[in-house]
Amino acid sequence: MTRAAIGLGANLGDARATLLAAADAIARLPGVAGLRLSPTYRSAPQDADGPDYANAVAVVETTLPASQLLGQLHAVEQAHGRERPYRNAPRRLDLDLLLYGRAVIDEPGLQVPHPRMHRRAFVLAPLVDVWPDAEVPGRGAARTLLAAVSGQDVERLPG
Repeated sequence: MTRAAIGLGANLGDARATLLAAADAIARLPGVAGLRLSPTYRSAPQDADGPDYANAVAVVETTLPASQLLGQLHAVEQAHGRERPYRNAPRRLDLDLLLYGRAVIDEPGLQVPHPRMHRRAFVLAPLVDVWPDAEVPGRGAARTLLAAVSGQDVERLPG
């Protein structure tokens, strides 16, 4: 089994409900076990416009290769009405494979660790909540990376 971290985000519709439904769908994927979901955070869109995002991180154990896991995540996005009309468009659901064990993967359509995660508090804060000792290969401890972006405006939502 490999531990993987998945970023969940949405800013259209009932975003928090969508994140919960997506987490449930991920937990039921073949080859995925032990899903742990972080609290939900609110953040403003980066390099985009639209409503604020709801963000969370799920950590799972998986027997799926990274490319297959990503394919399954894309299927979950599609089931929730994900459209990609243009880069950084507002979305009903966005699922990113953030970490896949200690692997560094750079293939067409798949980069792990996620190439911008180390610069985004809305990813690092929920990641540290659910996986406190997470390491981002080539970058260091997620907790240290989070301290470096502590000035970014993210808000942990109640409940």
